[in-house]
Amino acid sequence: MLREFGKRLSLIWMVIYAIIGGVVFALLATVPELRRGGAMSSSDLATLGVIGVLFTLGWPVILGRFGVYESQRRQGLGSQIARLFLANTLGALLLSALALLLGAPVTPLLPLLLGGVLFLFHLCLQLPVFYILHALRRSGRNFRNILIIGAGPRARTMMETMDSHADWGYRIIGFVDDGASEFTPSVPADRIYKYSDFPNILRDHTVDEVLVACPRSMLSSLAPIVNECAMIGVPLTMLTDLFGDHLPPPRISRFAEMSTLSFAPVHHNEVELLAKRGVDIVGAVIGLAITAPLIAAAALAVRVTSSGPALFRQVRSGINGRPFEMLKLRTMVADAEVRKASVLHLNEMSGPVFKIENDPRITPVGRVLRKWSIDELPQLCNVLRGDMSLVGPRPPTPDEVAQYRGSDRRRLSMRPGLTCLWQVSGRNEIDFEEWMKLDIEYIDSWSLTNDFRIMARTVPEVLMARGAS
Repeated sequence: MLREFGKRLSLIWMVIYAIIGGVVFALLATVPELRRGGAMSSSDLATLGVIGVLFTLGWPVILGRFGVYESQRRQGLGSQIARLFLANTLGALLLSALALLLGAPVTPLLPLLLGGVLFLFHLCLQLPVFYILHALRRSGRNFRNILIIGAGPRARTMMETMDSHADWGYRIIGFVDDGASEFTPSVPADRIYKYSDFPNILRDHTVDEVLVACPRSMLSSLAPIVNECAMIGVPLTMLTDLFGDHLPPPRISRFAEMSTLSFAPVHHNEVELLAKRGVDIVGAVIGLAITAPLIAAAALAVRVTSSGPALFRQVRSGINGRPFEMLKLRTMVADAEVRKASVLHLNEMSGPVFKIENDPRITPVGRVLRKWSIDELPQLCNVLRGDMSLVGPRPPTPDEVAQYRGSDRRRLSMRPGLTCLWQVSGRNEIDFEEWMKLDIEYIDSWSLTNDFRIMARTVPEVLMARGAS
């Protein structure tokens, strides 16, 4: 019943947001300052109409993919605001790309202004709902009944957690345990049921969720519990430390017809990763459009001042070590790779990294390109192809990866990027160990918000040419 109500409520929110989005788009599209050119032709109006329809239908879907309509009973206000911000930011970027692709007669300011206005609208709608629901739950209404499997320390921790968060609105029906005689329960004994009582509890009580918080020794006896929940249709949740205290949180997936639990070092939200890819595509397209003249001029300067191709292609290790061909404007003499052995003794970096501040193989033009990071601009093509991201650990060469030790290889667990924490924290002034720590820190704490922060910090770093060589 609750799930059906949740689906209807999500649909209502989607309709509301679609109406608001369509109205705001139509109003902003009529503002002369936000239109490009003079009077609009019939084709311009048709283009605006197509974009308006796609926007009106697509924007609520984007919000849904970020979980805006889902129950956020256990989520804080900050998390909900972050979801709205990221969803509206991605929507604005995709709308910008769509307007550019279709040649819409609007300025780039319209999508950004639209995203900002809708973000404020969404806040005005969501904030009252958030506070009203929390107030209702604290007063004992809008609650959900929960049954906990287990009666040990894990179960007690869950009980204390729920008691300390009255605004979540959970009521514990009781605890189900296998009743081993040598076991001393950590929860009130009068609230403990036996395994054999479980079907009757589901039948005689309203149970909205079953939470498995038992010791690992009971895992083998959970099959009847899981089967009963699946048969009746009651959601079942398991604590992620049941399979080991040092394992990372698992993710549920499928292997053919079989369900699986995937334990990965870092689990990132798939929707946010999809949004990251969307930002990459939009950013790469816009970046290439803006910097194309600069890349062409720099390539011409490279060809005129030294023999050899304008582009330098080098095999790098991408996500999970997958090799790809990275593009750069050539900044060294054409036979630089052949001459590398003769300058290995000049290496100024610790660890399996080769860098020289005054590398004799660098050409005069190449030194200028490196100082202002212009040589990296062709990598926007790598971003567009999916080999790289706008933000991520810098891609190493395969021979560097072969020398990695311990957790160093974890930096390959995320798509490499044009810029990263290392580049905005000193670049070549940082030793290898600190570089690896910064990359791992980025991966472990990754979010789209952090990506935007790093991109914002990259601009002054490039303009000031700090740490470049």
